[in-house]
Amino acid sequence: MRIGVNATFLQRPATGMGQHLFHLLKGLDAYDNENTYILLSPRFRHSSIGRFPQLSERFQNIEVVSALRRFGEHFESLWWEQVGIVRACQKENINLLHFPYFAAPLILPAPTVVTVHDVIPLVMPEYRARARSRMYSSLVSMTVGRADAIITVSEYSKRDIIRTLRIPEERIHVIGNAVDASYRPITDARVIDAVRERYGIGPKYILYFGGFDLRKNVSRVLEAYARLPATTRAEYQLVIAGRLHLLGHRLYPDPRPRIRELGLDDSVVVTGQIREQDKAPLYSAATVYLFPSLYEGFGLEVLEAMACGAAVITSNLSALPEVAGDAARYVDPYNVADTSQAIEELLEDADEREELGRRALARAQDFSWRRVAEQTLDVYKQLAR
Repeated sequence: MRIGVNATFLQRPATGMGQHLFHLLKGLDAYDNENTYILLSPRFRHSSIGRFPQLSERFQNIEVVSALRRFGEHFESLWWEQVGIVRACQKENINLLHFPYFAAPLILPAPTVVTVHDVIPLVMPEYRARARSRMYSSLVSMTVGRADAIITVSEYSKRDIIRTLRIPEERIHVIGNAVDASYRPITDARVIDAVRERYGIGPKYILYFGGFDLRKNVSRVLEAYARLPATTRAEYQLVIAGRLHLLGHRLYPDPRPRIRELGLDDSVVVTGQIREQDKAPLYSAATVYLFPSLYEGFGLEVLEAMACGAAVITSNLSALPEVAGDAARYVDPYNVADTSQAIEELLEDADEREELGRRALARAQDFSWRRVAEQTLDVYKQLAR
């Protein structure tokens, strides 16, 4: 079987969907010895160079030049999803097409699988405030509804898909995420010290790492930290890690003005982009990892932290309890006082932190890219019958 995969997000390797696709392909290569995979990529006017994993000869890269390069990124993306990839599938004799993100062509060129990680634009109104966003959400909701099978990453997302897209339950397959084997407890003091020095981090810190759009709730992270006693803040820095993205966009507020307003300049470190090899040491050395997100289809950062043995405080909403299980302390993410109290109590209780770390490592073992690949291939086989 010739399986076509929309490989657009390999051009965005730092994103969650880019990481997911990268590791899914590696898993399929290791597990599937029968099928041929055609990785279909658009060459937009401002395309980044794709980060392709090292794969066997059964994986072929096909690049398609955009026909709308003069009209800008949004038109190019729409052309690729509705026209370019359809033509590429016909030319390459594709037997099955996988869109690994929330989109699909109106005219399906082959039996089609779509991975819907979440339906944020459909359940959070602020993410569809612009007319262009509403039009695109309406289009992809219709096209995805025509797909032969839907893969999603949690039971929570499955329920949201059924409710918002009206897709029958039997067409939806829940296949969880996983993290790379590099996410593991790092105990080498020299490695940890080098990472802390690189980003200006002290010996004790509370870590937030997980993006800066509104639903990530960073403003309340800062407010919860500000409520801690001054002596606690003097002992434990708050580290806000990750690249500040789309500064000035209403959905991506810059946290630094809020840090100044709260008088936290001396105790909050904003790191900027974290190198891939520095993530595991950063998670491992944190006294507490804090992630009170308002909405997650899965919550990959929580799984990363758990795989490193971190003591996790996270939200009691959306898919996060499903992912973390009994390996996290849960808070109401809208309640700053609740979050602040949880931080203070966990900082003061080394035994609870150690217990959560043990549970986190055990829980993280339930998620593997081999399992993701096996279950994804099962969906392909069902459509091929």
